[in-house]
Amino acid sequence: MGKFDGFLFCTDLDGTLYRNDKTVSKENLEAIEYFKSEGGLFTFITGRVPKTSISICETIKPNAPYGCINGGGIFDAEKNEYLWSMPLADGVKELIDTVSKELPQVAIQANTKNDIFFLKDNSAMVRFRKVTGAPNIKKTFDEINEPILKIVFADENEDTILQVEKLLNNHPFADKFDFIRSERRLYEILPKGVSKGKLLLKLAELLKIDPNKTIAVGDYNNDISMIESAGIGYAVANANQAVKAVADRITVSNEEHAIATIIKKLER
Repeated sequence: MGKFDGFLFCTDLDGTLYRNDKTVSKENLEAIEYFKSEGGLFTFITGRVPKTSISICETIKPNAPYGCINGGGIFDAEKNEYLWSMPLADGVKELIDTVSKELPQVAIQANTKNDIFFLKDNSAMVRFRKVTGAPNIKKTFDEINEPILKIVFADENEDTILQVEKLLNNHPFADKFDFIRSERRLYEILPKGVSKGKLLLKLAELLKIDPNKTIAVGDYNNDISMIESAGIGYAVANANQAVKAVADRITVSNEEHAIATIIKKLER
């Protein structure tokens, strides 16, 4: 019997597992390997699609399927296949058209199971591609011939993102979708009922893990539901105030080996 048998640890990536330079510390990597060697299941839940998650899988080698698309899919890296996914409902094009007409400066991307398509571009979206390594595949909405799992709007101006939020929440089709602010420059349309928190519980059920033995850690608004759903929910010290307000515990920052710190505390 290992010390962490029956435990599932789910981490966010940017601002949590990743340091500010987008690397994972040696201390975190060693702690993750120790956690797995003692019977624990370690994985991540991210807003990214599998195509842009290859590098992190190679780095931390999760020993359980991971959550992607901010709760829209569960992906098994070992088998290279989705175990579950949820597409957006009809009517999303009307929301996209509204934002595009009222705020033409805002960039737009559409995420399918395997690809990210860029419908409109700006400097915030260029930054997104640089951080995630996503290829610049340009298409119109009507050229995408596969189910879309989420839409992302991007702009450097925070006030513009708040205007996007207002437009979407006031749209006649708003009740068909969920919306989330995943980063200062990003705002997303998700399928109704999709979130990192619901995906954590779905993953625990799939793996036959007691929800009370789940651990989650994050830093931004899209992590709130995951932190609330976990048996123990952590916020990193660099998390925003909304995340800290719902967390059971607050740990050190992403620059101070937060994952290793949590695992040491769990062991004690």
